[in-house]
Amino acid sequence: MSANAAKELSPELFEPVASEAGAEERILRERVGFWKDAWRRFRTNPGAMAGLIVLALIVFFAIFGPMMNKYDDHTNNLTISNQEHIGDHYFGTDNLGRDLWQRTWHGAQVSLLIALLAALIDLCIGVTIGSISGYFGGRVDDILQRIIEILYSIPNLIVVTLMLLVFDPGIVPIAVALSITGWVPMARVVRAQIMKLKSQEYVLAARTLGAGHRRILFKHLIPNVMGPIIVAVTFAIPSAIFFEAFLSMIGLGIRPPQASLGSLVFDGYNYLQIYPYQLFYPAAILCLIMLAFNLVGDGLRDALDPRMRK
Repeated sequence: MSANAAKELSPELFEPVASEAGAEERILRERVGFWKDAWRRFRTNPGAMAGLIVLALIVFFAIFGPMMNKYDDHTNNLTISNQEHIGDHYFGTDNLGRDLWQRTWHGAQVSLLIALLAALIDLCIGVTIGSISGYFGGRVDDILQRIIEILYSIPNLIVVTLMLLVFDPGIVPIAVALSITGWVPMARVVRAQIMKLKSQEYVLAARTLGAGHRRILFKHLIPNVMGPIIVAVTFAIPSAIFFEAFLSMIGLGIRPPQASLGSLVFDGYNYLQIYPYQLFYPAAILCLIMLAFNLVGDGLRDALDPRMRK
C-alpha cells in the first residue's frame, strides 16, 4: 500500500455505525402465511383465474338470470313454440313455447345445488371416515378399509339407479344417491394424508402435553390436510354434475316440469336436427361449468402443493 493511501485511512473511518436497538432482529420482508402464499400462486395461474371468472359469471347468471326477463319457465305458449331469439326470449323457446333462458338458468341452479349438496355430504362422510381410519390405524383401519373396498367394488351407477327406483327423483334424493359411494375417494385421500402427518413432531408434542384424540384431529391434523380436501371437493363437484346429467339423459333425473341442465340437454337432443339451438345453450353451459371447475381444481392443486413453490 502506498504512503498516500495509508494517510487517507484515518481512524474515524473505522468507528462503528450507530444502529437502532433490535434492528438486526427485525424482519424486513413481509410475513406471508400459507393461505396468502397459496392465493398469490393461484392468481398467477392464468388458466385457474379464467376458470374462476367463468364460474363466477355462471353462478351470477344462475342466481340473477331468471330475473332478467318477465317470462315463467313453466308457462306453455304453443303460439311461439320452437322460436329462436324471438323478442326478449334470449335463448328462444322450446317445443311447448316455454322460455329457454329461464329454463336454462333454473336448470343450472338445480345442477349446481345437487352437485354442491353431494360434495358436502362426501366431504362430511369422507373426512370423518378417512380421519378415523388414518389416525387410529390397526384393527379400526382394517375394518374401515374393507368396507371402503366393498363399496368401491360396486359400480356407482347400480347403487344410484337402485336408490332412485326406491325414492322419487329430486334434488335431495339424487344428491344422497350420488353420495352413497361418492365419499370413498375423499376418505382415501384424507386417510393417506393423516397417516403421513400423525407421526410428525407437533402431533407427538401435543400428545405428550395431554391433548386428546379429538383435539389432535380437529386442531392439528385436519387443518393441515385442508389443501388436498379442497382440491378433492373441486374435482367432486363437476363429477356430480356430469353424473346428474347422465341420470337425466336416461330418465332417472329431475322430473318435469322442473329442469336441470342434463334434462334440458336430453330434451334438446330430440330436436337436434331441426332446432339445434335447444341443445346448444344448456350443453354449452354444462361444458363451461365442468371446464371451469376442473381449471380451478388444477390451479388449487398447484397452489396448495408445497412442492410447487418457487
